[in-house]
Amino acid sequence: MPDPMNLLGEQQHFIYPTVEAYAHAVEAARPSLNVGTLIGHTALRNNHMDDLFRPANETEIAGMRVQLRDALRQGALGLSTGLAYASAFQSTTEEVMALAEELAAGKGVYTTHLRSEFEPILEALDEAFRIGRHGNVPVVVSHHKCAGAKNWGRTKETLAFFDEMRQQQDIACDCYPYSASSSTLDMKQVTDEFDIVITWSEAQPEQAGKTLQQIADEWQVSLHDAAARLMPAGAIYHNMDEQDVRRVMRYPVTMIGSDGLPNDPMPHPRLWGAFPRVLGHYSRDEQLFPLTTAVHKMTGLSAARFQLADRGLVKIGYFADWCCLTRRRCAMSPVSPTRNDRRTALRR
Repeated sequence: MPDPMNLLGEQQHFIYPTVEAYAHAVEAARPSLNVGTLIGHTALRNNHMDDLFRPANETEIAGMRVQLRDALRQGALGLSTGLAYASAFQSTTEEVMALAEELAAGKGVYTTHLRSEFEPILEALDEAFRIGRHGNVPVVVSHHKCAGAKNWGRTKETLAFFDEMRQQQDIACDCYPYSASSSTLDMKQVTDEFDIVITWSEAQPEQAGKTLQQIADEWQVSLHDAAARLMPAGAIYHNMDEQDVRRVMRYPVTMIGSDGLPNDPMPHPRLWGAFPRVLGHYSRDEQLFPLTTAVHKMTGLSAARFQLADRGLVKIGYFADWCCLTRRRCAMSPVSPTRNDRRTALRR
């Protein structure tokens, strides 16, 4: 399986022939949360191409369009791209535009992990917005950030660009409440400008939990040599500025979510701790925004953006997907069992 799909775990646990089959599996599992799915661009490429490290040809794009169209008819919420990953980086803007043409009929959304979150971020945003305009569909920029020390402070520019383009089209973004990202260990992101924590390593599993700098010092090698010896591996990159994170979180159309992989041996705390961190740290302690705003950014705003019917609001006739909590007890320990909340899922 291509990166980053290979991070999900054993292949047999997450392969479904259709969206309809996936929906049946979710219904059978009866999870305690609401589930919707986007169709991954890399998954489409993997199904229709023999080589992911090149642009798709017309025949392959046509096949992807048919599969995407069928998925939307079966209830998929839209198309998701991860253009920064090697498995999709060689795709052209025109390839994604062709897929976006399928979204409007199904009232789908175009969500994107930008082609770059580093210095070329404005160009990457422009590409995303052009794809949305071409397909005449809403755009959601996934976990918006300005990554890398040279980029710190540039959310002033990116959010100004959002403001400008929101006058012309439907645009939003989401974020997680941390100044560190997480993915596979990428040689292109190895740097001494910020800490990089190794979360897992197939070659050197005992190094999980250490910084790349600590490992390099112990081995008396360069950062890049240490990274090469650890591969394949996962990492947490402390590559964001806290003020940028706060600026994005406060932005009116920013949804707040979690992001992570439960099978990761040492997952980023955002996997389990994102929502308590927003409620306890940012809203209660830092007073970044009122509790009502914090809750709305994690519930109603997302439900409206992805057209989840009768969800996200406390309203007569809506599903009562409630989590009752004591605000002062919102904890900062993301993997500890909580005695804080009671859940209910009723409809009257």
